[in-house]
Amino acid sequence: MSVIEALEQRRAGAKLGGGEKRIDAQHARGRLTARERIDLLLDKHSFEEMDMFVQHRSTEFGMENTKIPGDGVVTGWGTVNGRKVFVFAKDFTVFGGSLSETHAAKITKLQDMALKARAPIIGLYDAGGARIQEGVAALAGYSYVFRRVVQASGVIPQISVIMGP
Repeated sequence: MSVIEALEQRRAGAKLGGGEKRIDAQHARGRLTARERIDLLLDKHSFEEMDMFVQHRSTEFGMENTKIPGDGVVTGWGTVNGRKVFVFAKDFTVFGGSLSETHAAKITKLQDMALKARAPIIGLYDAGGARIQEGVAALAGYSYVFRRVVQASGVIPQISVIMGP
């Protein structure tokens, strides 16, 4: 297998999020996956995903045995009617979309990029809150995200869509 084939295989696995069983459960509830929502929102073929292979670093409560690429949030940029936007979508199929330390780092990286580019940011929320297994590290992640929301207020458009719990 070539390096390119191995990368494509790894990408395909990452795009499954929490796996086909959880995707089916999401669909059974009448809800779309994070990537399906992004595909509907953005101009066709404009999405460029970043940090697809990021995984949590938690070793408590057996979390070291359950690592899923992307860590419950899909981040990147694309266009809406030809205008550049930054977007993140929480992936309920991965740990219920719960926020971890690395999950928050993906979002804050995207927020920083949006602010620097002076482009809108859109957040699609479908999550159960903080990843309690990480305790304070996950809760601190919210403070980093909210700080950037305040910094961007009045500077760039910020749109949040709540689509789950």
